[in-house]
Amino acid sequence: MLRFSLLLLLLASLAPMRDASAQVRHCVTADGTRLYTDRRCADMGAVEELRVPTLGAPAASYRRPVCARDVQDLAYALEEAVRSGDANRIAGLYDWAGMGTANAYRVMKRLQAIARRDVVEVQTVHAGDRWESADPWLAPPPAGPPIGLRVEQVQADGYTPARASFGLRQRMGCWWVRM
Repeated sequence: MLRFSLLLLLLASLAPMRDASAQVRHCVTADGTRLYTDRRCADMGAVEELRVPTLGAPAASYRRPVCARDVQDLAYALEEAVRSGDANRIAGLYDWAGMGTANAYRVMKRLQAIARRDVVEVQTVHAGDRWESADPWLAPPPAGPPIGLRVEQVQADGYTPARASFGLRQRMGCWWVRM
């Protein structure tokens, strides 16, 4: 019996250890503040944020923007498109004008990678902004015009940060993203 117990203990110690990973939860407080945490939303005094339906959901369940009239509308539409996990929705906000087939395939591949990751936030980048700031809450207000959108995301493991940056283009009265 002792040998059997020692054998079981030895086998258990040789079993591979699993990595601990945290899930990013999207929560909303009573005053509308969005929180991103690895804890339960109820523990933070918040509720789980309603998510946009993912692939396979009926297309009528969301509104597709026809034309983003300003950069803020484009930022909201981009965040909604990334949250949906549908690269085609992101592609609907992309300025494809003048792009060749090979480049379009490369861009679509990048958009698919972006669509697979959870979004944390979409930020407007202004001329004169520093891309890396020690404390973004203490940063001065934007000095220049908007020049891009930055999508802060997490990898599939739920905690490794990822970032995607888009340039902006205004064409035919609408705002579009570019890589």
